[in-house]
Amino acid sequence: MSALAVGRLDVTLLGRRVLGDVDLAVPSGSWVTLVGPNGAGKSTLLKAVAGAVEHAGSIGLDEVSLDGMRSRERARQVAFVPQEPTRPDGMNVVDYVLLGRTPYVPYFAVESASDVAVVEELLDTLELRELADRPVTSLSGGEFQRAVLARALAQQAPLLLLDEPTSSLDLGHAQQVLELVDELRVDRGLTVVSALHDLTTAGQFADRLVLLVDGEVVAEGPVREVLTEKLISAHYGAAVRVVHDADGGVVVVPVRERTARLTKRTDGA
Repeated sequence: MSALAVGRLDVTLLGRRVLGDVDLAVPSGSWVTLVGPNGAGKSTLLKAVAGAVEHAGSIGLDEVSLDGMRSRERARQVAFVPQEPTRPDGMNVVDYVLLGRTPYVPYFAVESASDVAVVEELLDTLELRELADRPVTSLSGGEFQRAVLARALAQQAPLLLLDEPTSSLDLGHAQQVLELVDELRVDRGLTVVSALHDLTTAGQFADRLVLLVDGEVVAEGPVREVLTEKLISAHYGAAVRVVHDADGGVVVVPVRERTARLTKRTDGA
């Protein structure tokens, strides 16, 4: 397990400051989810940790700086699943997952028997064995998302970054993917940082939430402290009801503003 520490992270893209002095601490083995309105900087933060955008500030894993690492070395520490992964034409599932072993394969060499063994185990774990020879372009959304996850896990990195991993999935497949991530997190000792736009989904799976607005952290902590009607109204401009379920999760239910006003009148009568 590895702890992530981000200090005073600052990112400017095309002349616009996207993140400003962001601090983030993610305990080893935990699942922290970034939430916030569109344009809040969630994806940019993940890309900065992955080394995909230039930034100021510090990013460390177990007190070792990631910023000075070469890309191959960093890829052994951080696996990043982007919001819209590319489906390479003509590539089958097994070869796609093998791409995750690239950080371990010497230049001008081929995958070793141990690399292949890692991939074989992941094909079984993520139920991709029957799809191994299928082109990735032929997979359904849920099937491809499992292949993307397998490729990331093939890096054997202790930190897993997920940018909107369920954005293209229906409800059932979204639940399956997130349940699988949670199982793998526990079984393999992973530390997970994700960005999710769906607040209920975030409230069901994350240990802690970080609410980003205009590139700054405005709230962070346990789910029930961040997903409140007051904070959601203030930063999303949305009328909602927040329901706490028996298992400790949070459900965020949008309501029409007219309904919310009528409820307040009734409650105050």
